[in-house]
Amino acid sequence: MPERVTLRDVAVVADVSAKTVSRVVNGDAHVTPTTRARVQRAITELGFQPNLVARSLRVGRADVIGLVVESLADPFFARLTSAVEQAAHERGLAVMVSSVGNQVPERESLVVESLLVRQVAGLIVAPMAQDHGYLAGARQRTPVVFVDRLPEGIVSDAVLVDDLAAGEVATGHLIDHGHRRVAFLGSELRNPTTRLRLAGYRRALARHGLDADESLVAVGAGSAGEARSAAEQLLGGERPPTAIFSSNMRCSLGLVPLLHGSGRTDVAVVSFDDFPMADSLVPAVTVIDHDPEVIGRAAAERLFRRLEDPDADAETVVVPFRLVPRGSGELRPPGATAGPDRERVQDPVPDDDREQDMAHHGVEGGRRP
Repeated sequence: MPERVTLRDVAVVADVSAKTVSRVVNGDAHVTPTTRARVQRAITELGFQPNLVARSLRVGRADVIGLVVESLADPFFARLTSAVEQAAHERGLAVMVSSVGNQVPERESLVVESLLVRQVAGLIVAPMAQDHGYLAGARQRTPVVFVDRLPEGIVSDAVLVDDLAAGEVATGHLIDHGHRRVAFLGSELRNPTTRLRLAGYRRALARHGLDADESLVAVGAGSAGEARSAAEQLLGGERPPTAIFSSNMRCSLGLVPLLHGSGRTDVAVVSFDDFPMADSLVPAVTVIDHDPEVIGRAAAERLFRRLEDPDADAETVVVPFRLVPRGSGELRPPGATAGPDRERVQDPVPDDDREQDMAHHGVEGGRRP
């Protein structure tokens, strides 16, 4: 039986590196057309067939990848999981899914270890733990890609949204519509996404010359019920906010029913994450929208590339987001005169400032591509 053609065989014939061949196989858009054509000719000439399953079996691993998420009951993670499963199916791989639960982040290492002992070919992890140093040794044997949030304590591949820029865009949108008392509603500060979205909120206030009022910052809401209670306190204060940036879906599922049930639909809202029926309410909810399927597939493709080229540099892939104006985020504060305002659909933070803020808020990650 003839020996299987490898990436390095193709690289020799095409006169490129094995890493370049891997990028062509995985559809990397950064490869020049001339190089891509040369590699594809070599692939055809040699009859090269990428086979992750065969590779996994040769190194004693199962033809399965592991996926660790917070909760499959969360629509975001459900859609992300579906995208990972579809991408894996196309490669002849199965997916073993485990959930951590949003109240016990310490379980993450136990869940991850339960997958590692099953010799999965690779891991995709939506991190909740505050320190991922426990994976430092395992990453030498099993490729790991983090998704939705950067890991802490190690440098590794990651796929996520620019939470800092999203927080600034959401808050700036409310300020641009006349609001000067904008509140922030978020989950636990141990989550890097919360810290970065809060940093974006504060950056928007500063850029508009507004003083930060810490009485308008409510964090620690780990559930919709806790978010509802926090929102009640915000709205019941002596100087309540006229607008609220809700920094995740769970917070929005506590906030929005409270506003509608109490007749407070005059309070402007921008929600990070879309949620079911958000576009059917009156007013419909303005959201920062990002596609979980895009994130899931990008994470899977990054893991497949790592399986083919274990020595490749770690990269952080940032997927786009968009602000979707539907009505709630465009409400003006009571007594404000109507008039056109400048809308900030996406106002990215300069790279240097972004990296400084990510470091300041305790978030580390790999290099951007």
